[in-house]
Amino acid sequence: MAHYFEESPQAASRPASVALVLPDLHLRLETDRGVFSPERIDPGTRVLLETVPPPPAEGDLLDLGCGYGPVALTMASRAPKATVWAVDVNRRSVELCARNAKSAGLDKVRSVHVDEMPEDVRFRAIWSNPAIRIGKAALHEMLTRWLGRLTPDGSAYLVVQKHLGSDSLQRWLSDQGLPTSRLASRSAYRVLRVDARPAEILERDLQERESKER
Repeated sequence: MAHYFEESPQAASRPASVALVLPDLHLRLETDRGVFSPERIDPGTRVLLETVPPPPAEGDLLDLGCGYGPVALTMASRAPKATVWAVDVNRRSVELCARNAKSAGLDKVRSVHVDEMPEDVRFRAIWSNPAIRIGKAALHEMLTRWLGRLTPDGSAYLVVQKHLGSDSLQRWLSDQGLPTSRLASRSAYRVLRVDARPAEILERDLQERESKER
């Protein structure tokens, strides 16, 4: 599991399956070695799915770091008219998520590698159990990239273990101009709500970029 954030896992394939059981959903999902939490639904993922509010009914939604798809498939089940983009750097995860969505009949899930995600799509909601173990610099770069693609009325929900830096991450996000609050706290996990940058901050950032380019 230490290498679940690699593009091409070196672990030999060993297909298995897990049950995703929520009050409103019961699915059997394919898993494999070399992806995140292949033997069970990760506890943090479960906390996220049991505490987030319903996703927007329509528009584009994002599961950032989809793994084999428990978050993306839950979003799609709860918002059947929305398009759910499931992205991951791990190509084995992307393939598993696509197969699980097809098996569940959730045809509005789009499972793609991070480098193949269309640049012009903006998200009304982002749900993520982010890969904290990739390191702080890489984590900050990833979150800056994707949270910057929220629509003006959009929000992201991130689940992070307290001992892996949830409180410091909350402060860092707020310092980046992303209004961040704690939605829930359970079993050493924090669920953070991150709102899109206010319009005036986006305008300031744009002006600063344009000034540097001159």
